[in-house]
Amino acid sequence: MSNKSVTYKDSGVDITAGNNFVNLIKPLVKATSRPEVLADIGGFGGLFSLNTAKYKNPVLVSGTDGVGTKLKIAFLADRHDTIGIDLVAMCVNDIIVQGAEPLFFLDYLATGKLLPEKAAEIVKGIAEGCKQAGCALIGGETAEMPGFYSEGEYDVAGFTVGVVDRENIIDGSGISVGNRLIGIASSGLHSNGYSLARTLIFDRLGLTIHDEFPGSGVSVADILLTPTRIYVRSILNLLKDFSINGIAHITGGGLLENIPRVLPKGCQAHIYTDSWDRHELFSVLQKAGNVERDEMYRTFNMGIGMVLAVAENQAEEIIDRLKGLGDTAWVIGDVAVCGIGEERVVLVEK
Repeated sequence: MSNKSVTYKDSGVDITAGNNFVNLIKPLVKATSRPEVLADIGGFGGLFSLNTAKYKNPVLVSGTDGVGTKLKIAFLADRHDTIGIDLVAMCVNDIIVQGAEPLFFLDYLATGKLLPEKAAEIVKGIAEGCKQAGCALIGGETAEMPGFYSEGEYDVAGFTVGVVDRENIIDGSGISVGNRLIGIASSGLHSNGYSLARTLIFDRLGLTIHDEFPGSGVSVADILLTPTRIYVRSILNLLKDFSINGIAHITGGGLLENIPRVLPKGCQAHIYTDSWDRHELFSVLQKAGNVERDEMYRTFNMGIGMVLAVAENQAEEIIDRLKGLGDTAWVIGDVAVCGIGEERVVLVEK
């Protein structure tokens, strides 16, 4: 047995690397600040002063999520600067559906060995996502856990808090028969269905991460690492002038599982599957595995990232507004009466 003194670094945890990482990300974090932020990163807790004068009856809305197996694509491509956008998007898109403006965000990054420059790339994406959502990155946690993760791998999770006046909460209760369903385009797969997508692309099609994705002119990595679209600013803009009766974020479970989460009892969504322009990506995946239609619509977003239920007389004006905001949207369905025992979402093919 050796009498040599053992350090934490000998065990695989480098505190100096952690300090260097914090110094690298300070300017990234500062760029996301809002006036309500009371302290820089480095404290034991993030401080945020809620301006209650802006609200009659403020309600805090929170959301937490990760990125899932999309991380495997980042590992294969060794590209880590956009995965943080996905992380923020998965959280803020969940709370904006209730009308809540995201206020701040915290992240958790765990890895076997902390590489400051690589970790800073991840936080660069998180900061960019926060800027797109208009929320402040007020803190986080970085855990170096030797022996727990495979070499070069990590996991990320996030948490956001937003606010909405109680009278403005969107919960789907205002949805009624005859409402139009507006679908806002996704940027691609977003951050769901990657376990199936990886099987179809790497096993069935036999492609590698650097091969060209069929018919796209870009690599598999480019297609699969396209960041999740953040819809916060667009929806907050709509809420200034329009009444939105319900919003569904199309994440895991696709259109078939997420739309029913906001439908009142007795209502059914008719989705017209030929009413929007679908990215060729989804056709390639379906053909690669001979995937059944309902399995596609239950696993992937199929090109729709958000679904809004609105009054018929406002639908076209909302679509025009979204176009002016840089989004693409279509009327993709309507709300009908749901009979006892009927499916809550019916896919209609013309």
